[in-house]
Amino acid sequence: MRNDKNHAGRCTKQTFSKHPGVCRTFSPLQLAYAQQLEEDLGIKEFRSNVPLQDFPLTDGSYTTDFLYTRSDGDMAVRECVYRKKLSLPRTGQLLDASRDYWLRHGITDWAIVIETEDSANAEE
Repeated sequence: MRNDKNHAGRCTKQTFSKHPGVCRTFSPLQLAYAQQLEEDLGIKEFRSNVPLQDFPLTDGSYTTDFLYTRSDGDMAVRECVYRKKLSLPRTGQLLDASRDYWLRHGITDWAIVIETEDSANAEE
């Protein structure tokens, strides 16, 4: 989950057959998950950086990392968060608000994507 108004980091642009238009990712974790969704035969389509309308705690500039549709038509949401950010109070507030937002929109399959412990140790 990201605040697109204040993002000043690097953006990777890539096309995927399951993603409409250009997929923009803002971290190696997000890019790796997009590649995983592309390779997953059970995924029909995915979108990245989906704007959250009337999102609590913010001015409406936040986005969800991934919203995808499975082959059976069920939808799911995934938020990519680095392990070191999980203990920050603001991260918890935003993740809870994201989960509640998507529940109100009928999507019950909501989860967090976290890097593996090996990759987390390599970044330190």
